[in-house]
Amino acid sequence: VQLQASGGGLVEPGNSLKLSCVVSGFSLDDYSIGWFRQAPGKEREAISYISSRDGSTYYIDSVKGRFTISRDNAKNTVYLQMNSLKPEDTAVYTCAADLRGPHGGIWTPEYLYDFWGQGTLVTVSS
Repeated sequence: VQLQASGGGLVEPGNSLKLSCVVSGFSLDDYSIGWFRQAPGKEREAISYISSRDGSTYYIDSVKGRFTISRDNAKNTVYLQMNSLKPEDTAVYTCAADLRGPHGGIWTPEYLYDFWGQGTLVTVSS
């Protein structure tokens, strides 16, 4: 089982970036996927989640309306479209797989996740 996040880079404030999480060794039909980020000097936080069951999506307040999570099961890929990026979005972004979810709307605790990918760095700066 592997997850590989990619698509990070340096972008100016207000611009957009699209991250990809390619999974292998399992099907997106069976696993819900969460995106996390860890900013310098801060703890890792869950920012978005997409359910394997019905495609329901969840976001933390700070990214709601700017970020969109989606999935393409045929490509075994989950995306995170990030618009209107801000300097405070600077972080290492990673994806994780949740076999037992969804959990009635609970998706942020890290203990819910079974597998983790490596991160991709997003830097928002002028």
